Amino acid sequence: MLTLFHTDGCHLCEEAWALLETAGLTSITRRCDILDDPAWLDAYRVRIPVLRDEAGCELGWPFDLAALRRFTAIHP
Repeated sequence: MLTLFHTDGCHLCEEAWALLETAGLTSITRRCDILDDPAWLDAYRVRIPVLRDEAGCELGWPFDLAALRRFTAIHP
């Protein structure tokens, strides 16, 4: 399972989600709006979008489809 930290109205977050769609990863990705949790807001306020795997490894923006595929291959 992957987690995409985002917030509504963030165009970069929308781009990241589109890449996840292209890669076929949306079914295993949950979206967490950083405004829903003060700890998420503190951690990701100026870093979103950030993709995190179950082990806690993170892929920060900017990333492209190739980087996304490398990340998910290394951190399945």
